[in-house]
Amino acid sequence: MRERIIVAIDSPDLKTAENLILSLNETEFFKIGLQSFLAFGDEITELIKELGKKLFLDLKFKDIPNTVAGAVKSVLKYNPEFLTIHLSGGREMILRALEASHQKKSLKIVGVTILTSLNKQDLEETGIDIDAKSAVLKLVELGISCGVKYFVCSPKELEFLKERFGNEIILITPGIRPTWSSTDDQKRVFTPQKAISSGADYLVIGRPVTGNDYPSKAFKRIVSEIT
Repeated sequence: MRERIIVAIDSPDLKTAENLILSLNETEFFKIGLQSFLAFGDEITELIKELGKKLFLDLKFKDIPNTVAGAVKSVLKYNPEFLTIHLSGGREMILRALEASHQKKSLKIVGVTILTSLNKQDLEETGIDIDAKSAVLKLVELGISCGVKYFVCSPKELEFLKERFGNEIILITPGIRPTWSSTDDQKRVFTPQKAISSGADYLVIGRPVTGNDYPSKAFKRIVSEIT
């Protein structure tokens, strides 16, 4: 079960990020987001590689197809296992990202649907006049039609996506908060236990682990709660 928990490292400084990773001996999978990658991507990805851990680069690429294809090729040197793109970038962009990813056989392009920080009002303000569930469904269908198998989704979309697509898709779920942790800025959250039982294949967990006074103990506690 611990291999299905991805710990998000979003520290503002390299030393803190390094200490967190080194303290989490049992963690197999780390997610590096945009802030940390831009600040010290070379150093932190090299540490993850040296420790024999898996890397999830959560950079959420979205641009014209040629630019995204070039961006995917540019990050292959970091040896990521997962790499995110925004499915809202459209069919051609998705196809070009997948094509570029084939240069590294183990790389999985992960489609981002609707950010877990957004609610119905947020979507309406950005011009999306359908509910989050419908928007997620459309984006996943688009991704599947292009050849994407891995998707990021809110915990609340887990059950209906698994019922609709079954084992055709692999779901990676942020917005996970144990009962003993704050929900912070995530508006659509589940506990780890509920997310797994609802169909999540991977859980992305950040602050409940990295913001804890004892990150390793927090990680082990989460593992024990869902095992």
